[in-house]
Amino acid sequence: MKKLFVCFVLFFLFSGVLFAQIRSGRPAWVSVRSAPVKASTWFFANIEGNLQAGTEVTVLRVNRNWVEIQSETPALSGWTMIGNLSPRLIVGEGLTATAREVALAAKGFDLEVEAEFRAETDLNYDGVNWMERIMVSQEALLRFMEEGRLNTEETNRSQSPLRGRGITR
Repeated sequence: MKKLFVCFVLFFLFSGVLFAQIRSGRPAWVSVRSAPVKASTWFFANIEGNLQAGTEVTVLRVNRNWVEIQSETPALSGWTMIGNLSPRLIVGEGLTATAREVALAAKGFDLEVEAEFRAETDLNYDGVNWMERIMVSQEALLRFMEEGRLNTEETNRSQSPLRGRGITR
């Protein structure tokens, strides 16, 4: 009887995980600070706009790691990476957690635990913090890939915005 009860509980726990997926025709919510919405599934496709955390979208199609979405406010449609979405609302109105606090919570930390950890160690994170602030544009990344003759699906597309700018293969 005890085994049956445990199996029953485990079934319901796992069924919640199975049904909590991004699926066509269902709502989803942006789960990152800002999610770029692109014109196509190409990594270097034009960005049509950005959706902020907590924005509800309708999932039109799922294509591997890409999701075609449509939002009403703001009125925007296109493709975003599946990792930018959650089948459940994570951030709601009135919540004041910063991105840093959310990242700490994901690691099992809070601001007090982090402060205690920093006080007990001699580690210097200035270099890591500096590197995290480095931003590389999509055009610069694509140029680097093409000039370095990095043969990937992304650089082989004829849509490349760098085609015809003197870059040869």
